[in-house]
Amino acid sequence: MNVNTITIAGDRDAASMAVLRRELKVAHARKRATALLLIAPLAIFLLLIFVVPIATLLTRAIENPEVADALPKTLAQLRDWDRKSVPPDAAYSALAGDLTSLDGSEALGALARRLNVEIAGFRSLVAKTARAMPLKGEAGSDLTPAQVRAMLIDVDERWSDVRYWRAIAKNGSRYSPFYLLSALDHRQDAFGHIERTDADQRIYLAVFERTFVISAVVTLAALLFGYPLAYWISTLTERRANLVMILVLIPFWTSILVRVAAWIVLLQNEGLVNRALQAAGLTNAPLALLFNRVGVYVSMTHILLPFMILPLYSVMKSIPSTYQRAAVSLGSHPFSAFWRVYVPQTYPGIGAGALLVFILAIGYYITPALLGGPDDQMVSYYVAYFTNVTINWGMACALGGLLLAATLVLYAVYRRFARAQPSL
Repeated sequence: MNVNTITIAGDRDAASMAVLRRELKVAHARKRATALLLIAPLAIFLLLIFVVPIATLLTRAIENPEVADALPKTLAQLRDWDRKSVPPDAAYSALAGDLTSLDGSEALGALARRLNVEIAGFRSLVAKTARAMPLKGEAGSDLTPAQVRAMLIDVDERWSDVRYWRAIAKNGSRYSPFYLLSALDHRQDAFGHIERTDADQRIYLAVFERTFVISAVVTLAALLFGYPLAYWISTLTERRANLVMILVLIPFWTSILVRVAAWIVLLQNEGLVNRALQAAGLTNAPLALLFNRVGVYVSMTHILLPFMILPLYSVMKSIPSTYQRAAVSLGSHPFSAFWRVYVPQTYPGIGAGALLVFILAIGYYITPALLGGPDDQMVSYYVAYFTNVTINWGMACALGGLLLAATLVLYAVYRRFARAQPSL
């Protein structure tokens, strides 16, 4: 075989390898395309049901379009205003023009509601001024800005108060941290500086604290009741364990509203719990178990207990019982063997159950609303209030967004500790 033959054969092999590589790339691309097509319906579903609503929630929490949409000419005149003295006459003329163009539209109502949040009584001022539009001069002559200013002040003297103009100028941007700051008991002053709200208006930080305290207590109670129950179930035979798990899961098949109503019947002054305590001689009078924090703790713990038991049981079922027996055979006390050998192996179940219960608890609404008092309402109650009663979507989305952020932070902390936990 001469050199030319060897060269031709080598070229053929190289060409064959190139063709083979192209075919492999095409095959891999076809497999990836097929995989993407298979997961596309699920991805689209998650995008529409999960990602888009959350993005809308976060966007609406910083949107502030009411003033910018309703008073564009006025805001243009106030752009270079120092916010210390009364605005120029041109701002009064622009305000009259903007209110005339609104002419009873929905934007006028949205403007009045938004400014009324800044200063109580602004709603009536906007409505009163809008009814006086359009302003007309004598014999239909055009009005000068100075004349428009005088006529607006004549309609209502509050237009000479710089505070009302500051409220308009402060909300000139379509996006603002107003709702997020309000949800944290803070606000922006007339010049954009962040400050704490007045003492009599600081409620939301206390509500968040109350929400986390209630959720933490419920999580701890669920762990105290759920851990021994899950341990006992893990020691049963498979048939008995399945029967007990069915009993544990029965609450999942019952409406939360029905379970809350049942607790109202049980915890009332003449209910079964108080009667049993009095019959046993433990109390002389009915205990206040309803419409307070006690009823909230009892009902939420009962409802969320299965979410603690399931992760614990799944972990405990996989732990060999020989570990404890080996520790005892080596001289360890049974309790010490349980605490130092068995319990550390259940940390993943404890972490997962506690995280699941806590996240579910901070979003509870029905249980505190029906079983708790005014000082037992959680963040979700105020989200519902702003959504259904005052129709303040910005405030509702801000509270919901902060609650979501707290949940994500908690989950990140859990993941960090879970990675740091050494495997046994």
